[in-house]
Amino acid sequence: MNTIERHKKIIDKINQEGQVKSQLLCDELDVSSVTIRKDLKFLEEKGMLYRMHGGATLNNPYATDLHVNEKEKMHLSEKMIIGSAAAKMVTANDSILIASGTTVLALAKSIRPQENLTVITSALNVALELNKHLEIEVIQLAGILRKRSSSVTGMYAEGNLHDFSCTKLFLGVDGIDLEFGLTTTNVMEARLNREMIKVSQKTIVLADSSKFGKRGFGRICGFDNIDEIITDDKISDFTKSELEEFGIKVTIV
Repeated sequence: MNTIERHKKIIDKINQEGQVKSQLLCDELDVSSVTIRKDLKFLEEKGMLYRMHGGATLNNPYATDLHVNEKEKMHLSEKMIIGSAAAKMVTANDSILIASGTTVLALAKSIRPQENLTVITSALNVALELNKHLEIEVIQLAGILRKRSSSVTGMYAEGNLHDFSCTKLFLGVDGIDLEFGLTTTNVMEARLNREMIKVSQKTIVLADSSKFGKRGFGRICGFDNIDEIITDDKISDFTKSELEEFGIKVTIV
């Protein structure tokens, strides 16, 4: 197999699976790790992939800290479908925790409570959305206001959580990387998210398919802390299979 044929094989595989491992490419193409590194470097320079630790990915793996108003316009239809599906998991007389992010805001917009519901949230926009419903008791966490995400972080918010026990946490993320885990672009938000996981019986991640293969600056947790991920049908079969190997229920809507 010559260099051109090898490059085509790599591109075909990454287009099919979203990301590839260097060692797997070595085994399948019967070449050395040095050769694969050179191949991936060349293809990255051509703008055909992004190199990452242990392999390469089709999409830029680094999540950027965009303002919530910008994020809300991105992948809007997918977020609304995911939010609507998550809203069906909210039951009568439930006590739930909603983190920050535009996908969990779509959840808040979809909730139609039939009986009393208690919602604890770090997000101001989520609190204001749910405040429209008389049947919902909203508990807004206190803390330092992070304007880019319209949410609070810090020790005050973390301390508030110790007084609660919630049935479900609905968590938004900036990145889901199969090696690094779940991330957000802000380290203080990541820390608050970890505390949210500790006080919740079940953690459900709401993430459109563009979040897979990406990493934010702040690591929230690994996959052993996650019960379910709700996403859209653009997730690759490879990623879905890998997540299920971790014991996570992957719901595609």
